[in-house]
Amino acid sequence: MDVDTATDSRVFIDPRAIRIQQSDFAEKCQVLLVSFFHELLMAIVEKDDDRVYNLLGQLTEPNETHLGYSRGRSRGRGLGGVGAGRVANMIRKSKAAESGVLADLEDTALFIPGIKNDIVSDIATHVLRGALVGYTQKAAEYYHIPVERQYSGAIWNLDSGEWDFSHVDLPRVDESPLLLIPKSIVRFELTLDEDKYYNGFLAPLHEAAEIDARSNLVSILKSGTPRVNREKLREKYPVNKTAIVEYTQQFSGVLDRYKASISHLTSPVLTHEQLAQRLDVPTPNYDALLARVKRIPAGRAAAHIYHRAVEELMSALFYPHLGNMRLEREIHEGRKRIDICYDNLSSMGTFFWFTQHKAAEIPVECKNYRKDPRNPELDQLANRFSVHRGRVGFIACRKLYDKDLFIRRCRDTALDGNGFILPLDDADFEELVRERKALAQASFRDKSMYKLLRERFDALVS
Repeated sequence: MDVDTATDSRVFIDPRAIRIQQSDFAEKCQVLLVSFFHELLMAIVEKDDDRVYNLLGQLTEPNETHLGYSRGRSRGRGLGGVGAGRVANMIRKSKAAESGVLADLEDTALFIPGIKNDIVSDIATHVLRGALVGYTQKAAEYYHIPVERQYSGAIWNLDSGEWDFSHVDLPRVDESPLLLIPKSIVRFELTLDEDKYYNGFLAPLHEAAEIDARSNLVSILKSGTPRVNREKLREKYPVNKTAIVEYTQQFSGVLDRYKASISHLTSPVLTHEQLAQRLDVPTPNYDALLARVKRIPAGRAAAHIYHRAVEELMSALFYPHLGNMRLEREIHEGRKRIDICYDNLSSMGTFFWFTQHKAAEIPVECKNYRKDPRNPELDQLANRFSVHRGRVGFIACRKLYDKDLFIRRCRDTALDGNGFILPLDDADFEELVRERKALAQASFRDKSMYKLLRERFDALVS
């Protein structure tokens, strides 16, 4: 994610956004979050105050991500600007902790007064730092960003259940380390929201109870249907974090139902336009990215340059539906590699439709050939498909001189049950750019539709 290293960007790591993803990176992060919060809850249950403080009290506001509320120059203060010791006490002494309703880190912002977006994001950053260091190192290698050996900050150790402190290789900006964050795990606000929880899940249960009791909050419509006045309901059952803990205890399973309702549809990845507006950064220049691809001469000598240029163009064209890009993705214990691999993060549209054909990951093979790829190149990509990773992918190439023949070969692969390979040459990328530009002011739903890709897929199965 692009950030201003001179200040903080008002976006936050959202643990719930991580939990609704299905990818290797997300799974690694989920395990870290579960491990840490389990240790914290056990310490609270056992009233081990020293352990609670060891888990939270040493943490500071992580300056290296440049996320949060700081104005002007980023300042690594206490968690959320409050102080880690105070945060530890807020959680330890909360009614939510005493009642047992806390299950996940993000629940603290839902139930505990004073715990907000920034504190949850700060704690998550520390817990996920090991995974984020790995992500940053790969990005630095790809973009040729210099790194230096420096102090890591707290890194959660899954095996020991303790914090480790060491030195790692990271970029350095203004005498401070820089930690990069995937756009797919940040939101403007945390997904768990007390108003949505109350209005969508708790209030209907209170209404049903009032109707059953035939209380004075109930009126009968002309149709004979009982109705509860929501304003009076909120007066009787106020919306505040302490009260919401009580309601959650009262109605068994309601919190689980609320969490289960959260998906890519209700909490989608932030778009180019949303990030540009909030962070004052430019949206992608599709024409410039396309021009770079087209300038590269075909042939083996420029294959690596073409590979990088195609990735930048595809990442821009297909975000936010595809994300968490990896180059040279190793599979089968490193015996095979995929040129480019994306996680399918889509909540609607073409890429979401692809998921019915198993498309958790979308692999891309890049062929900077002077002639059309042939069956061996198709077989190479088909051999990268699997039930778990997915069975939809792309071959990017320069110019398909006999496009109809190549698409028929892709169709043969599909009809033989070996997966769905969509070829894209320079002319196709031109069309995709035209599509994106024409939809610049369209709704998110319309932008999620890729006409060319759907037509190309249909040609494989018709």
